[in-house]
Amino acid sequence: MKFKQSDGQNQRIERITTSHLIVGIDMAKETHVAQATNYRGIVLTNQNLSLKNTIQGFEKLHRWIGSLQQKHRLNSIIIGMEPTGHYWYNLANWLAQKGIHVVLVNPATTKRNKENRDNCPSKSDPKDALVIADVVSRGYYYEYTRQATHFNGYVPL
Repeated sequence: MKFKQSDGQNQRIERITTSHLIVGIDMAKETHVAQATNYRGIVLTNQNLSLKNTIQGFEKLHRWIGSLQQKHRLNSIIIGMEPTGHYWYNLANWLAQKGIHVVLVNPATTKRNKENRDNCPSKSDPKDALVIADVVSRGYYYEYTRQATHFNGYVPL
């Protein structure tokens, strides 16, 4: 029996329930931008969140997520981000260490889906964060698995 790509996408969509908060993060060298939606893609905030690529910025994101969960009574989180350069790596590891579900979105998918939101090909960090959240809610993501922090060089035969 062959496995179809749509089967995997359907399984990813089914994992997202009505109790999920979906956060899309547009990654950058110094300042990331986050936007939150529910499972249907409805924006839950009037203002996006800008955060620095530091522990203080990560904690700011964590507090923001907690307040949104409480306000909208959502008990599950899925955070999507583009793996651009190496800037995403620290935040993804920090979130995974906190037990938060992190997924990755192909940058080409984000680029192709920009016009879906407002029928305009323009680019901005808040819009990209929203597009990433939308793409995650439709199942176009892949799982992030944390890598080992060190490698001892031993390779079994």
